[in-house]
Amino acid sequence: MTGAPVAAAAFPWDEAMRLGFGVLRLGPAAFWAMTPRELAAAAGRQRPAGPGRDVLATLMAAYPDHAG
Repeated sequence: MTGAPVAAAAFPWDEAMRLGFGVLRLGPAAFWAMTPRELAAAAGRQRPAGPGRDVLATLMAAYPDHAG
């Protein structure tokens, strides 16, 4: 092989830490124990959707904030 070596891009640590600590809410031990591939897999998971208005209305009726 000849030619100039290809420079590797620096790992985006700021973005990774923002994702791990801020979005995924990992503790330091869990974050630093992960591989970049594990972090990427965790980031790709979808959070379940919250309840719809009908479910929320049913819950509010069943458990009102005041006695009544």
